[in-house]
This record gives sequence, C-alpha cells and structure tokens, in this order.
Amino acid sequence: MTPEPQPTLTETQTQPAAVAGGRPALQPESPDHGQPPLKSAGHVIVDSLVAHGVERTYVVPGESFLDVLDGLHNSDIETIVCRHEGGAAYMAEADGKMQQRPGVAMVTRGPGAANAHVGLHTAWQDSTPMLLFVGLIPFAHRDREAFQEFDIKSWFDTGAKRVMVLDHPERASEIVAEAMFAAMSGRPGPVVVGLPEDIIRQQISPALHPPIPVAAGGMNGTDSAALQAALAGSSKPLFVTGGNDWTPEAARRLTTWLERHNIPAAAEWRTQGTVPFDSPSYVGPIGYGRPRPTYDLLEETDLLVFVGTVPGDVITDGFVCRQDWSKKNFLVTVDPSLRGRSGPVSRQILAKPDAFVRDLEDISLPVKEEWKAWTAKMRAEQEAFAALPPASPGPGKARMDTLMANLVPRLPEDAMVTFGAGEHTNWAHRYFPTRRYASMISARNGSMGYSVPSAIAASLAEPRRRVVTIAGDGEFLMNGQELATAAQYGATPLVVVMDNQEYGTIRTHQERHYPQRVSGTQLKNPDFALMARAFGGFGITVTADWEVPAALDAALAAIDRDGMFALIHLLVEQRVKAY
Repeated sequence: MTPEPQPTLTETQTQPAAVAGGRPALQPESPDHGQPPLKSAGHVIVDSLVAHGVERTYVVPGESFLDVLDGLHNSDIETIVCRHEGGAAYMAEADGKMQQRPGVAMVTRGPGAANAHVGLHTAWQDSTPMLLFVGLIPFAHRDREAFQEFDIKSWFDTGAKRVMVLDHPERASEIVAEAMFAAMSGRPGPVVVGLPEDIIRQQISPALHPPIPVAAGGMNGTDSAALQAALAGSSKPLFVTGGNDWTPEAARRLTTWLERHNIPAAAEWRTQGTVPFDSPSYVGPIGYGRPRPTYDLLEETDLLVFVGTVPGDVITDGFVCRQDWSKKNFLVTVDPSLRGRSGPVSRQILAKPDAFVRDLEDISLPVKEEWKAWTAKMRAEQEAFAALPPASPGPGKARMDTLMANLVPRLPEDAMVTFGAGEHTNWAHRYFPTRRYASMISARNGSMGYSVPSAIAASLAEPRRRVVTIAGDGEFLMNGQELATAAQYGATPLVVVMDNQEYGTIRTHQERHYPQRVSGTQLKNPDFALMARAFGGFGITVTADWEVPAALDAALAAIDRDGMFALIHLLVEQRVKAY
C-alpha cells in the first residue's frame, strides 16, 4: 500500500550554519511554537525509508552511520545484521528482485564499501532496484586521507545508476526519494548514497519528501497496430520474458493471453516462473542451459517479442544468434537506451511489463494452426527435458538426480529456488517447478556466493513459502557464514550443497580448451553439515545414493517441526552434469 504523502521541505528551511572546516553546526532542539521538534538527518532517512514501504534493511554496522542505526532502533524496519558486506548486498539485491521497491543495504566506508561492490555489480547486470547506503568519513575530514577515506563517486559511478552524497543535511528525505526513484525508473538498477557521519547527526525539520511516481509507459495505438500486424503475419512467434520488473498479476495475465492464443514463451536465463512451469505455453529457459540450443530456437522463430529484457550476450550465445538484420524483433522495455541489446530491432515499445500486458490484452487474434503446432512441438521438448529422473536410489555415491526426483514431488505450488553460479544450478534450471513470479531468484551476472544470502532474504520476505537453495561447494564457502544470520532471524531455507570438490564450470571450460590439464580448479572441503549444526541449524551428510530420501525427509522435518534452516551436504562424483 502506498503511504500517505508527507509534507515537503519548504523554501524557508535553510542549511545549518557552517563552522570552521566546513562542518555544519549542530542545531539545538527547536522550542515548541507549533512546529514539530527537529530530528537528526539520520533519523529522517529512516523515516523516509519507512514512508517508501521498506520492510527490512541488511546491515553490517560501522561507526560512520551510527545515527542511522539509532534511527532504526524503534522504527518499523527490521534490521538484519549480516556477517559480511557481500552477503548483506546480495540479500538486498535478492530482496529487490522479489519486491516492488528497492532492496536496501547499509555498510561502512572503505573496506565495507569494497566488500559490498559484488552485490552492486549483480544489481547492475540483473537490472535489480537496490539502494546501498555507505557511511563516510566526516565532511570536515574530506580530502585529507582520513581513516578509510575513499572517493565514492570514482568507485561506484560506472556500476550504479546514480551515486549521491548527502552534503546538506536538510536534503536527507529528498535524497532518499530521489534514490528510490532512480533505482526504479527506466531500467531498474542500483543507487549508492553516501552518508558523512557528521552530516547525518545534524538536526533538521522532520518533514518528509513524498515518493516520486515512476512512469510505466505503455503501448500507443501505433505500437499496438504494429505488434498486431506482426503477430498476424507470423507463423512461429515467440515471446521471451525476463527482468525483475514484473508483478505476479501481470505474469498471470500474460500467461492467460498466451495460452488463449496458443503462443509460446521462453524465459530469459535464470528468470523462470513468469510464465509457469506447467503452462502449455511455457517452452523452457533460453540462454545457457536450455533443452535445445539457443541458436536453433532464435533462428527458427520468425517473430521474437522480448518483454522486460533485451537479447543480450547470454541469450544470443555471445552476440552470434539472431544477428541478421532482416529478422523481426520487438523489444518491450522502458529503457530507451536499450542497454545490452544485440541484433535487429524492428520496434521498441517503451513500457514496463505490467503496462505492456495491460495493453496487450486489447489485442485479440484468430489462432493459427501453425501457432498450435509450433507451440506444441517446443512444449513437448520442454516436458521431455524437465521430466524427473527415477526416484529410486541407485548404487554408488549420492546423485543430484536422485535428490531432485525426491524433492520436487514434496514441493508446494508456491515453492521458490535460489542459487548463484556454477554447474550445480543446472539441476534447478531443468527440474525445479517455478509456478509463479517470483519463484527463481538468482544471479544472472554469474556471481558466486549468492545462494545462501538470497535464500535468507527470500525466506524472510516469504516466510510461509518453501525456499530451496542449491549451492556448489566452492560457492557455499564464499558466504556460507550467513547461516548465522539465518539462525538469528529465523530464516528457514533448505540448503543443498552439491560437493564435487571442484569449481565445476571452470573445469568444464578447462577440459574443452586444455584437455587433461587440470589446474587451479580442485578443492578440499570441510564438513558442511557440521558447519550447519554449529551455526544453529540442521545438517546432514549424504555420501551414498540410498541415503538421499531419508536425509531429505529429515531435513524437511527439521524445517517444519523445529523452525530452523536445514542443510544437506551431498557428496557426489565429479563430472556428473544435469545435462
């Protein structure tokens, strides 16, 4: 629900007087003359986040933003204290993927900001709305090589939509509103806000800047006529959904329209669930790891309609597929720059997915027999690809196939999966039943270490849903310590650690280019189940395939009965792949 707008700053409010060194002077509490008492800028920032609907913030504390932490003390925002800034940034990024507003992380200057950069890059390439607040050195100490000083704009300017610094305390609420708007408008992305520690302590009016409306665009009459004509002239149309700018309602309505017209839809890599896994129009993921080569599908379709994303590097197999300028591509994105696009553009429709689907529903076409046959052919391929392997365990070491075959039937309709990067993710691509938006939360920039933090954020945001994360052994150790955060705040994901004692994806490339010369990819791992128990959750190690069903039963029981996270440490053979 949108909060009631608050009064804006008035023109008569002025900047606090400055003292020597350029630092604004502390202002005394105002006497009661019918005006509300002054508040610190740090507290006003928190009030502004509340007014924008922020429910939680992911924090690694620092002395540079203590006044903001103090403002969070009695606020409606839940403060999630994380163990590493990379984990905090990943959690905020995942939160931004699930919500209709940016996820929020708070870290300190210098080293803290550097550690958070990985989550910022994920938000940039994945087009995720996110705010990163960074505590800074005092205003008066700037440009003197103070402790942990760094140039925030030089560090982040090329990887964020905006980098803002609160140099004037009376603009605290305005900057929050501007940052929120920048993160959500156009192509969503991360915004960085620097908070000098002396500035946020200054006393200012508590009046709040109202939220700034974000334009959604939409199809005009010419757009609708062009799309209708293109569809009418097509024998093999294909929609591709992607991005994080959807709502569950828009996803449902698009699915209904596609099914009514017997038109197929593929999902951009790692964004499955916009069109449900079980829909007769859903024909699988596109990009790395789909049931048929990306090249074949993109070249075969005679009309490609991207909604919420553009044909970039991964989808076009390194800017190779769909490069013929005679091909018909309609790109539906509210980003006028088409950043990341590759190949021809027949028409750009400036619209967010919700606005596009609203206008698409006004287009009604007779269903062609060619559409039915085209969709049925690809749907059959997807169903065969996603058919579960046998659930009965086989001899030898544990297998991910067996785990997925036993896990999937136990999942509720609204189950979610999260993961980072690595060959272990392919089991989720292939088998996990993503039946609604958002059901798959992942890092499309190939960032490792994302699985555990994103699962925690998903579990906190959706505590009634079954959240599963599939982590590789190499990936898990990058942010596995955030399981302590899960235990502290009651997050209850099921964590599956596929332990093949190697960086599997890199080994695959290595074998392709440098066969039989294994170098720099092998790992020796700890007892992950013991780690889980040490952090306060359930942990079990599975070495033989016959142990998988019972281990899964025990892990799910620990989640449901004891209200704790559970981890299955699955020791598997090397070089066994999902496809």
